[in-house]
Amino acid sequence: MIKALTLVLCLSAPLLAEKYKLGPDSMVQEGVPKGKVTRHEWRSEVFKGTLRQYYLYVPAQYDGTKEANVLVFQDGHAYVGPKGQIRASTVMDNLIAKGEIPLTVGIFLNPGLFTDKIEGVQGWKMKKGSNRSVEYDSLNGDYAEFLEKEILPEVGKTVKLTQDPGKRAICGMSSGGICAFTVAWERPDLFRKVISHIGSFTNIRGGHVYPALIRRSDKRPIRVFLQDGDQDLNNQHGNWWLSNLQMEKALKFRDYDYKFVPGKGGHNGEHGGAIFPDTLRWIWRE
Repeated sequence: MIKALTLVLCLSAPLLAEKYKLGPDSMVQEGVPKGKVTRHEWRSEVFKGTLRQYYLYVPAQYDGTKEANVLVFQDGHAYVGPKGQIRASTVMDNLIAKGEIPLTVGIFLNPGLFTDKIEGVQGWKMKKGSNRSVEYDSLNGDYAEFLEKEILPEVGKTVKLTQDPGKRAICGMSSGGICAFTVAWERPDLFRKVISHIGSFTNIRGGHVYPALIRRSDKRPIRVFLQDGDQDLNNQHGNWWLSNLQMEKALKFRDYDYKFVPGKGGHNGEHGGAIFPDTLRWIWRE
């Protein structure tokens, strides 16, 4: 009995310790034109009193002659960094150069802070005065309105952005993942493509109701990508893994255009980063 138990533990250990590695599409490649990334600040009227940093990625191939697709990120600092877990700008450089995704502008937004000035680079550690949960976890159209009335027009002063909601995608991890879904759910006239990494479809601000809403509501014209790992969070707000499984079952029940990629990871961007190139290929497929 002891030998059998030891064998089971030995076989299970590699799965529990599984690490996800970035592939060549997430690495800087010689000869691939690099897009331009600039950092900006924005004081919001929709979320009054908040100031945030955001990054704008413009592909090297953009020449201003035609409208570009749009990909918005929540917690933008976690996605844009060239040495982070996702490395979105590098992935976009590589896939755009190969013609595997369309010409796409990236808008990497950070959550609002109730402050007069942001010292240094905004990141995970800046929690004091953060409006993140209100913006990301709330089940309403406020964040979509923020994008529609403030961010898209502001970025549109610099680059030509598509007005076609089918060519607009929105992405986030954790609370940023449920935020991405909420934007498309509330306003499919603005965004119709969703990427959720380790999405918080739990009872932080009522997000646990989404599987039931999906089953009972009119079907939206949206495409949804979900990723989560069975080692994700389990706390007073709910179980992230089970919540994502419920989302997957509800989307399947209503015959949505969706994909769910399960894994062995925890509440981080390792798995989502490793599969991000294929995620973009899938979300932008014809």
